[in-house]
Amino acid sequence: MSELRETVREHYAAMARTVIGEAGSDGCCTPVDAEAVALYDLSTRGEVPEEALLASLGCGNPTAVAELREGETVLDLGSGGGIDVLLSARRVGASGEAIGLDMTDEMLELARANAAKAGARNVRFLKGYMEDIPLPDAAVDVVISNCVINLSVDKPRVFVEMFRVLRPGGRLGIADIVAADELSMADRAERGSYAGCIAGALSFAEYREGLEAAGFEGVDLEPTHEAAEGIFGTIVRATKPS
Repeated sequence: MSELRETVREHYAAMARTVIGEAGSDGCCTPVDAEAVALYDLSTRGEVPEEALLASLGCGNPTAVAELREGETVLDLGSGGGIDVLLSARRVGASGEAIGLDMTDEMLELARANAAKAGARNVRFLKGYMEDIPLPDAAVDVVISNCVINLSVDKPRVFVEMFRVLRPGGRLGIADIVAADELSMADRAERGSYAGCIAGALSFAEYREGLEAAGFEGVDLEPTHEAAEGIFGTIVRATKPS
């Protein structure tokens, strides 16, 4: 598991170095993933620094479905270059807070630089793993994540940790990659790598069962587009009982 996690960490560290010009970037403004950037509408793109957009590696726009409210505290798991943290910070306002969690030093450096560039004062970024979130119990109102939970080496633990840090009545607004129920783990591996967000994807049934086992209710998985044959970008919603 540690070897697989390190493979994922280095993959995304290299992405961050590309954005900040440390890995052979030619300095031109070519998005790391043009399709990921396109998931954010034009008005949204104007709210964040260009470097945050260039580091967008997600499969959806969780801030568009999380129904964030003024004064809430939001946690973004696998916050990368910080785009969803910065968008969340605007939506929860000065009385709220947006927290980003990432295991990659290079991404954290990029995210903090983007926050400073955006003048965002109600944000903070933490280094850590989503399997062991460095926050106390009942610390946040909303957990978001953008195509990251599929990368975890221990997804049941992630679900338990999300449940733990949410306040009663708190909710999930997640974009992730999910596999059709009939695909085996071998089938998923044939369609893409683990670091590429395919091989590690849970099936719809596995995702639902994992969230419910952790204590969530109202679990809803809504596929939005097909990322590979039988592999779908999916919006995941669920609530912690009050």
